Amino acid sequence: MRFGPIDVEFILGILPFLFKGALITIELTVQAIVFGTFIGLFVALMKISRFKVLSILGGFYTWVIRGIPLLVQLFILYYGLPHIGIQLSPKAAAVMGLSICGGAYIAEIIRAGIQSIEKGQMEAALSLGMSYAQAMRRVILPQAYRRLLPPMGNEFIALMKDTSLVSVITMVELMRSGILLNTTYFRPMEIYITVGVVYLIMTTFFIYLISLLEKRLAISDGE
Repeated sequence: MRFGPIDVEFILGILPFLFKGALITIELTVQAIVFGTFIGLFVALMKISRFKVLSILGGFYTWVIRGIPLLVQLFILYYGLPHIGIQLSPKAAAVMGLSICGGAYIAEIIRAGIQSIEKGQMEAALSLGMSYAQAMRRVILPQAYRRLLPPMGNEFIALMKDTSLVSVITMVELMRSGILLNTTYFRPMEIYITVGVVYLIMTTFFIYLISLLEKRLAISDGE
């Protein structure tokens, strides 16, 4: 069956191969979100630290990582590090690159969310005898998390789409699967449109999950 230049039977035939690549994309996304969030939280706390050295180091990290394209970072990790004796597998380089890059953007989101809380909240917590760390954990972060969810959700979706870049380091995820199919069949219209639709389905589902989480948080807070 054909719809103009689109052969539906051909698309149905390549879907299982693309779905295998999509599973790898989802796995990379989840790992990058987990590690990137830990990195982002750590760097954000460094940037707002009262210790000048930590603040400078946190700012330097976000400046460098946000200023260098992710594609270049992946090339450095996979093709550059072997020249100094460090050999990473395609998956390790992909997860590391996505996490490091995502962590820099997440750090800025968390920093902005924390600093959006009134300073009086921290002062009140300290006056009650809490340490800075206790005040941050018990007072500031619980108030900031709702403000962080929408921009964090956008960053997570961006990370999912950025996984397409790891195809350049031979990681066989969704995009690389499409490239391999095209080298075999040379039918770019059908193959890449299908790849795009699979990405669209995944990001739409992710957006739905984030929206559902926002609604549940609003209900739990009595809104």
